[in-house]
Amino acid sequence: MSERSHRPDRETEAMPGVDIFERAAVVRPVGEIDIDTAPSLSRALAHALTFVATSRADRVVADCSRVTFCDSSGLNALIAARLRAVEAGATIHLANPAPQLRRLLQITGAAALFPREDPAWPGAATALQRDARAPRLTGEHPNDG
Repeated sequence: MSERSHRPDRETEAMPGVDIFERAAVVRPVGEIDIDTAPSLSRALAHALTFVATSRADRVVADCSRVTFCDSSGLNALIAARLRAVEAGATIHLANPAPQLRRLLQITGAAALFPREDPAWPGAATALQRDARAPRLTGEHPNDG
């Protein structure tokens, strides 16, 4: 597997996408989450929490189905975001974590900190099918109507 396809966030330094689906702000990290890429995950989770705080959304879902590796830096990003979420009265749920991430969460005792939405969070298949058309957070928040 090439470096380019294995580590997309390293190449683009892009923040993982944040999509809105029903009452959840969904963050979709891709590839490896380590010391180099954890900051982009932190920014995406913070962005999603900002949306939750200013809307009718009630949780952030980290869809980890495309995460191939997560080290302690990635775990620290998730835990720090969870602390901010608790302070804001919100939760961060994990969906579809790979076995390596599940093992990291279990070994560290962090698994109990993150509610799971498995085998897939409600509506995941529909949202993934229309991923390109899904609303994206860009700094402006959609009108809650």
